[in-house]
Amino acid sequence: MEGTNDVVLLDFWASSFGMRLRIALALKGIQYEGREENLFDKSPLLLEMNSVHKKIPVLIHNGKPICESLIILEYIDQVWHDKYPLLPYDSYDRSQARFWADYIDKKIYSTGRRVWSGKGEDQEEAKKEFIEIFKTLEGELGDKTYFGGDENLGFVDVALVPFTSWFYSYETCANFSIEAECPKLVAWAKRCMKIECVSNSLPHPHKIYAYVLELKNKFGVA
Repeated sequence: MEGTNDVVLLDFWASSFGMRLRIALALKGIQYEGREENLFDKSPLLLEMNSVHKKIPVLIHNGKPICESLIILEYIDQVWHDKYPLLPYDSYDRSQARFWADYIDKKIYSTGRRVWSGKGEDQEEAKKEFIEIFKTLEGELGDKTYFGGDENLGFVDVALVPFTSWFYSYETCANFSIEAECPKLVAWAKRCMKIECVSNSLPHPHKIYAYVLELKNKFGVA
């Protein structure tokens, strides 16, 4: 068993991708050192450990870097497999979990950015796309308590729930209600937030909104 004292997470507090890993490490009870990165002045360690993409998050385990949040999430699940498994045991179910996590990665961040930073027609179009994405995810959730089943959070839950900390920003910037459009998904998010490992790993939505306003001001999007 790998020593849990040799785990470092290069992260940024508002990153939904970093939040995934904070949740997973907390669920599995892994002690780690979190190092906050400045995305506009990246540390030499980050540039060394992720020399290809130069992005957070990066997990450094016993001196070896693992990059890209879903790859790291799967790594965490495999290395510390004895507690709170995230991926299902069944091969088909596992493939489906990977499919939906990949769907989340390909859709939500880029569309969400257009929702909070866009204007006029582009923002309206992004808002429609955003709602459709979440309606699709609602269909996959169905009547289950969590995407991972009725008992515990799974791989897809951990991949998706960090984006809920941005919901207030999306809604405020684009003047709509995610709960009105996708009530089952918001109910799922509220269930997730009752789990301490989730709620303790996500920043307050108002703190995210203040950061969004900073970004809009910095890049002249206001």
